[in-house]
Amino acid sequence: MKYDFRKFSNVTITGTDLAALNEEEQGVLYVQARYCQAMTDADIGTLREIISEDMIFTHMSGRQQTREEYFADIASGRLKYYTIGIENPEFKAEGNQAVIAYTAVLSAVAYGAKGVYRMHGSHFYERRNGGWIAVNRL
Repeated sequence: MKYDFRKFSNVTITGTDLAALNEEEQGVLYVQARYCQAMTDADIGTLREIISEDMIFTHMSGRQQTREEYFADIASGRLKYYTIGIENPEFKAEGNQAVIAYTAVLSAVAYGAKGVYRMHGSHFYERRNGGWIAVNRL
């Protein structure tokens, strides 16, 4: 396996056999795990590298934010992620586009509300300059 998922100390991946994933699926999952780890580390530099500039984030409440508004909330601690689980990831990839659907299990404080939040959703990726970057939709 080319990707070392063990380096992500605050991210768990369950419900899939990493060794059974093809190279493309591993690459997308690796970027998703890197994204989650950067969220728990409040590593805005890494998030900027792997999330497109025009990304819009939609919260459970329906509230939407630009990438920079979201990053500001992470940097300030208004959004504090402790651990993130990636459960039962499923992949679809064609050429330079990929989708990963999974259940996220977040241990977090979101705008003062501390808890464990379970959400099923999809993340979309485009291959740019040889790597995967998170985008709004394909």
